[in-house]
Amino acid sequence: MKEATSFYNNRLKKYQSAHSKISRKLVISGMLRLLAFLLFCAAVYFFFGNLQVLLPAALVLIVLFIFLVSRHNDLKKEKEKLSELININEQELNILKTHDYSELTDGKEFEKEDHEYCRDIDLFGRKSFFQYLNRTALKEGKAKLAESLLENECDNILKKQEATRELSAKADWRQDFTATARLVRSETRSSTILDWLGNYQQFVPKIMAWIPGLFSVISVGVFLAFYFSIIPGLAVGLWLVIGIGITAIYLKKVNELSEKAGKTMDTFQQYHQLLALIEKEDFEAAYLKDFKESIQSEKEKASVLLKKFSRKIDSLDQRNNFLFGFLANGFFLWDLRYAYAIEKWIGNYSEIVEHWFEAVETLDAWNSLGNFDFNHQHYVYPEILSENKGIKAKKLGHPLLNPDKRVTNDFEINSEEFFIITGANMAGKSTFLRTVALQILMSNIGLPVCAESCQYSPIKLITSMRTSDSLGDDESYFFSELKRLKFIVDHIEKDQYFIILDEILKGTNSTDKAIGSKKFVQRLVKSGSTGIIATHDLSLCEISEELIAVKNFYFDAEILHNELHFDYQLKNGICKNMNASFLLRKMKIVDEEN
Repeated sequence: MKEATSFYNNRLKKYQSAHSKISRKLVISGMLRLLAFLLFCAAVYFFFGNLQVLLPAALVLIVLFIFLVSRHNDLKKEKEKLSELININEQELNILKTHDYSELTDGKEFEKEDHEYCRDIDLFGRKSFFQYLNRTALKEGKAKLAESLLENECDNILKKQEATRELSAKADWRQDFTATARLVRSETRSSTILDWLGNYQQFVPKIMAWIPGLFSVISVGVFLAFYFSIIPGLAVGLWLVIGIGITAIYLKKVNELSEKAGKTMDTFQQYHQLLALIEKEDFEAAYLKDFKESIQSEKEKASVLLKKFSRKIDSLDQRNNFLFGFLANGFFLWDLRYAYAIEKWIGNYSEIVEHWFEAVETLDAWNSLGNFDFNHQHYVYPEILSENKGIKAKKLGHPLLNPDKRVTNDFEINSEEFFIITGANMAGKSTFLRTVALQILMSNIGLPVCAESCQYSPIKLITSMRTSDSLGDDESYFFSELKRLKFIVDHIEKDQYFIILDEILKGTNSTDKAIGSKKFVQRLVKSGSTGIIATHDLSLCEISEELIAVKNFYFDAEILHNELHFDYQLKNGICKNMNASFLLRKMKIVDEEN
């Protein structure tokens, strides 16, 4: 942990210093822009009426002003990026120090109703695992991170671990990528952009590949002829009208193109920088190499191609400055020049843009995994065992609990074994179930787990822990629970799952519950499933006498000096101490016993 904290402190100081320097440069840059503008005004004032002096002087000052504006904008962007880098390091330091991650997005929108485990293990929402893990900067990256948590696949774990390890080691690269991605201001989703590119219908005639160029050359000739008094100003005006007339023919369609392209401009401007970061980085992990190869183009680098496209869109967008647009279209057919260029680019590259977006957004998601590993260097990557070996973990803990208060447990379960866990209220049963569930989930997506050591045979996860009634669907609690159990049975008939259940059949009477629970456990054991069930029904523990695959464990509670004491340690056997009556008396809900 010291290494991560030290890294963030060092980077914070570095970026704060650079930010101060950029701020001073911006003040000087602003003064230079103002000076160039004042010089332009002075030139107009002193040389008004003397066009032979005013025009070249004004041209030089305009070029200088445009250069200074461009340089000022570059400095502003650099400052914005440094601000994001500062925020990133301050955020990580605060989370490591306080274990408070409540300001991060919680991903509540990704929660799924009918999923194998989504609603049971605090995957999304306030104080969820997603909220703790997520460091994505792009909406699409956030969606891909959520998708990886929901996919419930347990293949290629070693390759995933390899990629996570490498990204963990590339802390500077990850921060550079995230800070750049945070500057994407576009509200247009990449899927919308891809749909627009894929369905775009061209309208600019092919002749416009060379007509604007020829028209511009003639315009320069007209200017020179006017400058040397060869033609009158009326001729210049007439030529301007001809240019406006040609542009007006396609005005409606150019307006539509400009509007749609303008909404994508910020995305392309930032994505080409993110692609460049991927292209320049050397990756060793197979998964990361694959993403890098997916963005390679035969002609030019993907980042260069995307940068050129964003510049074409930016150039077309200049038409929205009325004075510039009027003159540029009248003398240079500006709209048609850049509309044609944009359409040509779309025709050449629209089909491969999807691969570029996919690489950027997936790496945005995977950066969260690398960041998690970097922040938890004391966690371990599970040793992947062959099939049907189960799970063996030493000092396994819940990653969302504050490390200063976290209690860990040794846990070992063989394939096709089923544990029944009993225990008093608040003794730690539900937390332990979620600890095991998260160990499986984290292992499957390639993360290190909160343990001293871990051996793991990959398996999918399925749970039933938080069934609720559905008033909107006119369903009782009991019927909702039956549907969930049927959901589990249907799944385990098709594939191998690690099953985690918390107090099943709560919606019926105790006798019926005991009989039904026993038959359901028999069904699970017969299917060759592996899993855990927590229950307050001690009679269910008797099933271990007839089924060798079933074993009993418990969490204990003790009353010491009229206070409840929990050690949260998993023990062999059946719980004998319950605490409901004690708590009722302690909280004066019921009278003290005589």
